[in-house]
Amino acid sequence: MPLTDQTAAECRDLAARYPDGRSALLPMLHVVQSEEGMINSAAIEMCADVLGLTTAEVTAVATFYTMYRQKSPGGTHHIGVCTNTLCGLLGGDAVFAALSERLDVGSGETTPDGKFTLERIECQAACTHAPVMTVDWEYFDCTTIADAIRTIEALAADEMVVATRGPAVRGWRATERTVAGIDDGLADEARCVDAIMLAGLEVAKEKGMTAPDPGKGA
Repeated sequence: MPLTDQTAAECRDLAARYPDGRSALLPMLHVVQSEEGMINSAAIEMCADVLGLTTAEVTAVATFYTMYRQKSPGGTHHIGVCTNTLCGLLGGDAVFAALSERLDVGSGETTPDGKFTLERIECQAACTHAPVMTVDWEYFDCTTIADAIRTIEALAADEMVVATRGPAVRGWRATERTVAGIDDGLADEARCVDAIMLAGLEVAKEKGMTAPDPGKGA
C-alpha cells in the first residue's frame, strides 16, 4: 500500500536539509517506519524515489542498521534491555529474562496482541545508570526486575508512564518521528543531568583536580 502524502512530504523536507540529499536516508527510513511499522518495499521505493537512489542502495542501508525492522511491524511499544557488559553484570540479563518470560517472546519478537516488541540491546550508551531499559527509546535508569514488570503492566493497561529523564512514553511510532529529527515540541521536558552523571565532576572539584591544558600537549 502506498505511503501517505504527508510522509512523502516529510521525506522531501528531510532531504532538503542536507547539501547531499542522500545524507537524509537514515532519518527518512525512521519516518517511513513510523507509518508502516517496518521497512517494507513501499518504504524502500519512496526513499529511493525521493533521493534518486536505486532500491538496492536503500535496502543495503536499511538492512545494515538494527533499528530498522525488516520482517514484521513493531509493536505499540518497543522495550529495549541493555545486556552489554556493565548492564548485564548489574542485572540487565535478569531483567531481559524476566520480561521475556512475562511477555512470552524472545529478542526481536512482538507479542501476539501487537502491544510490545522486546529487544536485547547491545548498548544504550548510558552505563552510568546500569542496568538500563528503554521504552520507545526513552531511558528507564537503574532498572530492577520489579521496575520493568511494573512498567510493562502499566503500559498494557494504557496508563501514563513517564521515563526517568524524559517526557511521558508516547509509543514507538511517535518516537520514530522524533528520532528522524521531526520536532515533537518536547525538548524542554527532558531531564538529562542528575547526581550520578555529575559524581565524577563533584569529586574532581573536591580534590581540586583540573583538566590539562590541551595547548601544552601531552
